[in-house]
Order: sequence, then C-alpha cells, then structure tokens
Amino acid sequence: MSPPAAHAVDANRFRLFAEQALLDEGWAQDVLIEIGGDGRILQVERDAKLSSAHDPEDRHAIVLPAPANLHSHAFQRAMAGLTERRGPDPRDTFWTWRELMFRFLDRLTPDDVEAIAAFVQMQMLEAGYACNVEFHYLHHQPGGVPYDNLAEMSARIAAAAQTSGIGLTLLPVLYQQGGCDGRPLGPGQIRFGNDTDRFARLLEEARTALAALPADTRSGVAPHSLRAVTPQALAAAVALQDGPVHMHLAEQVGEVEEVLAHHGARPVRHLLDTMPVDQRWCLIHCTQMQPEETQALAVTGAVAGLCPITESSLGDGIFDGVRWLGTGGRFGIGSDSNIRISLSEELRTLEYSQRLRDRSRAALARPDASTGRVLFEGAARGGAQAAGRGSGVIAPGAWADLMTLDKDAVDLAGKAGDTLLDAFIFAGDDHMVLDVWSAGRHMVKAGRHVAHDTITRRFRETLLRLSDAI
Repeated sequence: MSPPAAHAVDANRFRLFAEQALLDEGWAQDVLIEIGGDGRILQVERDAKLSSAHDPEDRHAIVLPAPANLHSHAFQRAMAGLTERRGPDPRDTFWTWRELMFRFLDRLTPDDVEAIAAFVQMQMLEAGYACNVEFHYLHHQPGGVPYDNLAEMSARIAAAAQTSGIGLTLLPVLYQQGGCDGRPLGPGQIRFGNDTDRFARLLEEARTALAALPADTRSGVAPHSLRAVTPQALAAAVALQDGPVHMHLAEQVGEVEEVLAHHGARPVRHLLDTMPVDQRWCLIHCTQMQPEETQALAVTGAVAGLCPITESSLGDGIFDGVRWLGTGGRFGIGSDSNIRISLSEELRTLEYSQRLRDRSRAALARPDASTGRVLFEGAARGGAQAAGRGSGVIAPGAWADLMTLDKDAVDLAGKAGDTLLDAFIFAGDDHMVLDVWSAGRHMVKAGRHVAHDTITRRFRETLLRLSDAI
C-alpha cells in the first residue's frame, strides 16, 4: 500500500509566499516559507524580497499553522442528526445517547468504517485541520469476536488516511471492563474489549498497518477511562510505548461519583496520585473539575483535550478554561463525536462557554494577545503536543502543516494580525479556509479537498445503507 501519487510530496523543494503569516514568534509580513521534499519546513524568511527570477510557486495573503484535531471517534459521524429526539426518560442525558451509539455501531462493517473515516478526515482538512488524532476503540466484530487480522479496524483508519492525505496519529483504545467494579462489558461495548495481553498484540499489529503511511504518521495509546480499565491495566498500557497517552477524564457527574465511590478520590485526584502524568498525556474533556484539580492538572504539562461542540451536544458541562490558562495549562481542540466538524466553531464555542458562565467578555484574551490569537495559537501548539507531532508552528524543522485564509472574505477586509483571527473565529466560519497542507501535502485547494467528490460519494452510499438498516 504505497501513498497515492496525488498525495506524495514532490522530491523537489517548494516555496510559499505569505503577505502575512503567524510565525512561532508572532506575526510577520512578506514571509517566504521553504518546504523540503520530506514535508518539513526548511527555512522561514521574513521581509522577503521577490523578483520575477525568484518567484515561489504559490503566493498567499494569510498563512497560519494548521492545528491537529486531537480527539475523534470517526464512526460517530454517521450518527449525526439521529440523536436529537428525547428518549423515554424525560431527562435525556449522555447515558441515554450512549445507548443509541452502542446500538448503531453494531451495524458497522470494516468497509463502512473506512468510508466514514475518509469522509471525516476530508471534512477536517477542509475545516483547517492538518492531522487527525483518532481515539479508536471499535476493534472487533459484532458479538466481540476478533477479526482474523486483530487490527483490522485500525488498518481501515490507516487506509482512510491514505485516501484523504491527512496526518494521522492513531490511538488504539484499551477498554477492559464495564465499570470501576469490574463488571463485564455490556452488549454495546463488547466490540471494544481486550485484556492487556491481547491489547498489546493489537497495538503491535496496528503499528504494522501504519507502516505504509507517510513519515509524519504517529501512534500512541488510549486507556479509555478510569471506569473502563483497572489501575494495573492503565499502568501496563502506558508502559507499552513512549508516544502520546490519551484518556477521557472527569467528563460526566456519574463518572466522577463512580470513581469517587470505588477509589476514594475524584478522577483527577486519583489519576495524579497514581500515575506520572506529564507532557505525554492528553486528558479529554475535564469538564467536571474542582478549582484545585484544575490547577494541579494544569501544572503537569499535560494537554486538556477540549471538544466544545460535542460537550455542548451531550451536556457534559463547561471546562474551567480561564483558571486552566491562568495556571499555564495547555489545551487543544477535537471534534469527538463529529456531529459538526468546524475548527472556527469549536474555538468560538469554547470562548462563549466561558463568557456565559462568568458573564464576561474576552474571557481567554491576554493583555498581549486577542481572544482569537489565544484560542488559535493555543489549539495549534497544544494539538501538536497531544498528537506527538512536530508541528503547530511555522518554523524550521516543523512539519509543514499550514492553512490559508481568503483575504477577499468580507469579514477579513482591512484586517491584520490578531484581528484576522478574531474575525475568522467570531465573525466568519470555515468557508474562509482556502488551502491546507498536511506535512507538505497540498490536500485542500480553493476550499475543497482534492478528492472531495469521490470520498463524498462513497460516504453517501454508506450512509444510505446504514439508514436502511437502522
């Protein structure tokens, strides 16, 4: 499985010229960015002087580092629009949504998962993301019987990335039990389940599936949650590799209560007391934290993986972003359930949640940086850290994960610097995104993925078949 020719980075270097670019050290004018055949940035020249004899291949008005989407369950994209009716309980919650999700996933075949994942990744690229961090827990056949290839479903995520051209960090999930009391997995969870020995084999076979992808591909591990793994299994999973470690943490009140009752401490406190949390870790959601927990987790250097659209959809709660950033915490953005894939809307929703809770404005801004700048730059850097990916900045040595904005968009007229990001996030939307490169692969041009029609047609056929079956 070699990468398609359309996605290969040319062996020759190429250059981009930006009228304005957000570099690692801040905004700059007339920037020449040279990118090597390996997809890494070779050189960045400020105040570049161009001549007809030294013109780059591409000229762009606004160039930004393209963030990683740090948390995705690709298959849930096919559920969008199916969960907005109230269930039999007059107080519909995350837990009733979860039951529908379990029923839905029993219908999915490997072909379905590949088609859905390719579409999700295409939409991520068109929204401005350069990398998909896939929190991948759908491993086995309906009924829990493993496929002949234990990592069949991981291989399908890899195949989707080969089609879409997105950067991929694959995180196979260890899901061991139905709750802190060790109860067996229920019918909806049985496709997720592995003990630690089988999970180690699955992880190794998943790495084999990734070997055919480009050099920017990464892998890590994802113990699902404190409810789904034992303390011993958590430690064993983390020890299996030295890449990123992702885990859901403190998302729901019910989860907090269960962990407290079983372990004698709330989730954040229990994790910090039992595991060496550091910069390798990304803790997803963290919407149910007390102030002292927020501060204690922030100083570890771990990334808070925030998914504001999904957290709003599921009624998770509001992340304590003001306190987190005030303590020096790092964050990134993910699309999680993929009900909507929109970089600008995720960032806007994060900021507006803070304003609504505190009845404030410009909640996450700093004296030296606007709200949009704090949100965008934080998501780019934190997402790269969580992905285990040397990106998130426009600087020599970084992967060329880049995006451009349309200077002709009416809301960007006359804007420069931080105000461009404020207008993109709060007045505009992802239609402003013109181009996206993932490790130098130019996958979005004029706002459209280079294989948009083919990927969309396959997804539509899959969606219709699933709709008939449910």
